Amino acid sequence: MASSSSSAALSLSQLEALAAATHADAAAERRRMLVIVNPYATTVSERLRTLVVYALQGRYDVTAIDTERRDHATELTRQAADEGYDVVVTFGGDGTVNEAVNGLIGSDTPIFPLPGGNTNVLCRMLGIPNEIVDATEHLLALADRWEPRRIDLPLVNERAFTFSSGVGLDATVVRRVDARPHLKARFGPYFFTAAAVGAFLREYLRNPPRMAVETDGGEQATGVTAIVQNGDPYTYFGDRPISLAEGATLDGGTLSAVVLERTSPLAIPTIAARALSRGLRVVDHRRVAHVEGVGAVTVRTLDERELPLQVDGDYVGTVAEARYTVRPGALAVIS
Repeated sequence: MASSSSSAALSLSQLEALAAATHADAAAERRRMLVIVNPYATTVSERLRTLVVYALQGRYDVTAIDTERRDHATELTRQAADEGYDVVVTFGGDGTVNEAVNGLIGSDTPIFPLPGGNTNVLCRMLGIPNEIVDATEHLLALADRWEPRRIDLPLVNERAFTFSSGVGLDATVVRRVDARPHLKARFGPYFFTAAAVGAFLREYLRNPPRMAVETDGGEQATGVTAIVQNGDPYTYFGDRPISLAEGATLDGGTLSAVVLERTSPLAIPTIAARALSRGLRVVDHRRVAHVEGVGAVTVRTLDERELPLQVDGDYVGTVAEARYTVRPGALAVIS
């Protein structure tokens, strides 16, 4: 704990120095920036928020707003796009990013995700540093080389996500983790691992929900879990990328998916070992079906039980059917 506190203090000290230097060398013309802050995100504190915003004010015309409720970020980004903001910055985790992009679909307003959560998957995928001081400095430097680009946005039942969505076991794990945010913040990927073991033993070992999976290319499979990705990796365990469905890229215009066909006492441990391995591939596991380069995926229940659904690591409820599509180039980003 002492080393963690020392690291946090160092980051704050570095941000103070960065903010002072930035204001001493402020640009004459500044782009309008909306910073959306999730005050409950893992690494966000009031002091850190203040320093980040102050540093950004050296190069941008900044408005900062804290989220107050679920989907508030969607409302704020939709309004920012309508009002012609030059950029939206999210300071929170992957869930905050997910809400924000749902208000920016098809607009010309780019998004920049600052790392404020446990994992920050899209942030890393875009090549943005996963440490707040470095990421803030990176964003400040972008003021002099402003080059927005567009990436794809996948959707499930018309809700956008940025990197992955799952139906079945992984959504059940996310539901369990989201129910205990303090443990999620304290133990990170280790709490996810414990939740996965508990979910498998209690809900998926004996009588898991059954689902059918079909793609627009005609591929079909049945299973107990399906994961659809817009990019690789699926997530991170600390600094280690976890690859599941291979072949998708943020600007490739297609989706990849994996389906866990059956569960057994050996299936999950051996799949987890492959996911954590640097040499083995999950898609080569005999219980896993894999497709890539598809434009649509449909997952539907086979036993009348509604299926748990997660998007970008946030649990969003249960569905009888999940229809996945992708909109090429639907999201503007700056990175």
